[in-house]
Amino acid sequence: MASWYAPSGHRSANGDSYDGNSLTAAHRTLPMGTVIRVTNLSTSQSVTVRVTDRGPFVRGRVLDLSTAAAKATGVYRMGVAQVRIEVVQPGVAAAASGKWCVQVGAFADEYHAAMLKAELLRRYSTTAKVIEFAGATGYWVRLNPVGGDRAQATAIAQSLRPSEAAVQAWLVRLD
Repeated sequence: MASWYAPSGHRSANGDSYDGNSLTAAHRTLPMGTVIRVTNLSTSQSVTVRVTDRGPFVRGRVLDLSTAAAKATGVYRMGVAQVRIEVVQPGVAAAASGKWCVQVGAFADEYHAAMLKAELLRRYSTTAKVIEFAGATGYWVRLNPVGGDRAQATAIAQSLRPSEAAVQAWLVRLD
């Protein structure tokens, strides 16, 4: 399932300023710079985009399209659509070095993000900084490991309990 996001101007995970008029997408795991062809399975419309951001952080969705890409595929009017993703040109895989965090929640409203932050602060206050902030698609909650390396982020992601229903962990590279 793919969706789209509109607010321009925020900093994308690749460091560029997000521009909704560009043919770009956000994916949780594909390397930055990967070029993919996205086809809306309902309309057969397709577009080629470059992965420049991380997301979506919503259960059941694997891709967030820029406004222009959403319009090109017919996802814009639908809001969410089932798509096929084909890698056209692989990007360069991110090195394990760098600054990493764990994205643990994305919410439409600030209240639920603040509630999750408070819950996670009780458990992770000594091993990670728990932050809640307005993101491109709502309010996000992240755990930033004290050292910021990938091994620490991975350990935190694996320690999250399944009973924390609002939590679905994704590793995100910040640099």
